[in-house]
Amino acid sequence: MPTFCRHNRLVQNCPICAREQDVALRPVVSPGGRGAAPSRPSGSAASTGSPRSPRARAGAGSGRSGAGLTVRRLVRGAEDGYRSDLVPGLKSGADAERLAEELAYACARLARLALDPPGLYAEVADAAGDLEERSWLAFLIAYLGPLDGETPFAAIELARTSWSSGEVPELDGIEIGPRGSHEPGRGQRTIAAYRSWVARAGSQAAAFGGEPAWTPERRFARAFERLALPGFHRGARFDLLTTLGRLGVYELRAGALALGSPDEVTLAAKRLLGIGDPMLLERRAADLAAACELPLEALDVGFYNWERGTRSALGMAPSLEPDPARLSTARAALGL
Repeated sequence: MPTFCRHNRLVQNCPICAREQDVALRPVVSPGGRGAAPSRPSGSAASTGSPRSPRARAGAGSGRSGAGLTVRRLVRGAEDGYRSDLVPGLKSGADAERLAEELAYACARLARLALDPPGLYAEVADAAGDLEERSWLAFLIAYLGPLDGETPFAAIELARTSWSSGEVPELDGIEIGPRGSHEPGRGQRTIAAYRSWVARAGSQAAAFGGEPAWTPERRFARAFERLALPGFHRGARFDLLTTLGRLGVYELRAGALALGSPDEVTLAAKRLLGIGDPMLLERRAADLAAACELPLEALDVGFYNWERGTRSALGMAPSLEPDPARLSTARAALGL
């Protein structure tokens, strides 16, 4: 009976699991039934400057080989025999320890947002302020992204405008935070799309609030879907709704991580959870959060910082440390 591995392949077809389980790897067969073509020797025409195919020549001569291409070096610890059913993609205890620390930091950040929000977050949380202005400021924070360092909101302060004025922020030359969504040269298209979305609902309160009978999870999911605006990527959308919920502006709570976009969080989830299917990723992410006794939203920032290999404070003071209790729980769940 055929046996499938954690990568949804037959074991004998998976180069990773076949090696781990000492199974003979099935030879690659071409669609025509012949064996795979042998690799060319180093002295072949391909390596001596002989003519290449028209497609290869066109690609080489276009001058765009590096355009839009980002080369990333994965931060990966040495394999040391570590294994956990919660994170089957990990083979390094050092990587698991780093994950526990980033998840605990994400919990500390969520707690700070709810109890003692810093900087512009405090203005968004102020219930005495105008709801439309608070919502607009939260959007600008998520769209531009807090900077790392002692003054994370400096660029946002410089660019911000009031909602009531209808004035469009001037974004040329504005420094964008590590998780900001604005791209130089895009202009105000994303902001114009956001205002159009709000206009269709009648107000920001109506757009984010949805139907009164909705649960916080459904309200989050519907707003996340409708905020799929040009230039407003998954991370910024998720952070905006999480922030609005944690600051008590609207009743919003994530019921899923909305994985699937080619961003750092989805890439981290695939590496950690050892699967690529979005539905299974969501299920394993929920299992991880439950085992570590974490709110699901914590996995968003935790995965983000783990994948980057360096911690971004995302609006918090650089002195903020991981939550000790959450760190202990996460370590225990991960078998550290």
